[in-house]
Amino acid sequence: MITGPIGMAVVGYGYWGPNTVRGITRRPELRLVALCGLDGARAAEFSREYPECPVEQDLDAVLLDPSVQAVLIATPPRSHYEVARRALEAGKHVIVEKSLASRAVEVEALIELARLRQRVLMPGHTFVYSPPVNKVRELIQAGDLGEIYFITASHMNRGESRPDGVISDLAPHDLSILLYWLERPVTHVAVAGQRTSEDGVQETAFLTITFAGGTSANIQISWLAPRKVRQMVVMGSRRMVQYEGTSTDEPVRIYDRELDIAAQAPATFGEYQLTCRSGDIVVPHIEAAEPLGLQLADFARAIRTGAEPRSSSALGLEVVRAVEAAHRSIELSGDPVALLRKGRATYGERIGTVSARRLR
Repeated sequence: MITGPIGMAVVGYGYWGPNTVRGITRRPELRLVALCGLDGARAAEFSREYPECPVEQDLDAVLLDPSVQAVLIATPPRSHYEVARRALEAGKHVIVEKSLASRAVEVEALIELARLRQRVLMPGHTFVYSPPVNKVRELIQAGDLGEIYFITASHMNRGESRPDGVISDLAPHDLSILLYWLERPVTHVAVAGQRTSEDGVQETAFLTITFAGGTSANIQISWLAPRKVRQMVVMGSRRMVQYEGTSTDEPVRIYDRELDIAAQAPATFGEYQLTCRSGDIVVPHIEAAEPLGLQLADFARAIRTGAEPRSSSALGLEVVRAVEAAHRSIELSGDPVALLRKGRATYGERIGTVSARRLR
């Protein structure tokens, strides 16, 4: 039983590392006790900001420290599995910045290890803690949008090329949001990718995602946009909702535009006709809150109570499965890839599915 603030070590201090460290120091439930990193320049930068916190290059030394009760992993994605495995084997609770690992089989192994060691394993899918994202989820779950026909998403910025490609870098954000909104597992993934350099790394990709029940989503991701774009539109039979991830004053807009497929008998152009009704636009008030802080608080709560965090390992597994399928579709020149199940409960089955009447 942990009493007092939970002692945390951060492994890795790259692009996102300073944000996670800052988040930990602002949470009363947590206490930063060590940084583990190999980059001397980054370690010196950390020490200037947090001179009272020790820096260690040896991961084993950090994991043997009894004051370290939990580990936040912010290393490059390809190292996530190995670092998380060692931390769990050392008896530490673990939170991993997206994604949990590079392959689904690795995530499954980590989930089983966490179960055996009775430790929390949590992916850092921060967007599921965003108040605007949760507002859209409330609208979907309450049935206010009606039957969900499809979702479009654009996630673009002017970013540096990374070895794993734009799909591994950006798609997990959108996939985690979609899975959280719909509570349905992904069944098929088809991808068209584009690269402008000769290193083989995809810099732009267009994903078509199909979920159990038939709802589909189209996701556009790119490092080559002239400005940052993070937008998602949910098309329902009763209303549409637009989520603007870069907006602080109007992140969610609800459009009272009803779509209905009405039978026409007889109709020379087909048996059905699509009708549309336009109404008001509503901008709901949403209380501001820092998603990273809420995520860390949820991690601490899961450690203390044993409750499953909102960003669960089951969600993390579904995201990695979909990313794997996306890469496979690229290899197959865009052919759809079916996600096969081998008896393990899906994310939707773990947390309870929404009413079938709201999803196609």
